[in-house]
Amino acid sequence: MPEMTFRVRWPDGAETECYSPSLVIQDHFTPGMTYLVPEFLKKADTALNEASERVRSRYGFPCSRALGQLQTIRQTCAQFKNSQDAQIRVLSFTL
Repeated sequence: MPEMTFRVRWPDGAETECYSPSLVIQDHFTPGMTYLVPEFLKKADTALNEASERVRSRYGFPCSRALGQLQTIRQTCAQFKNSQDAQIRVLSFTL
């Protein structure tokens, strides 16, 4: 199963490499696009849970690394929950 990383820029300007065990992340995000924090979080939740389920169907167990990445994304997004216009930009995908 091909894994990939996707680089994001948070509203405070910090950049992070995020992990996905599947290319499914490409179905939910587009490099160069900017998303409001709630939209980004919803898409990340859907994509990383779907990726984890793909691992489960192939290997019999969910991907703890994808679920851990989702938890990290949730924690980071929580820092910006009081800013109505905070945006996250997806910078790139790397295989």
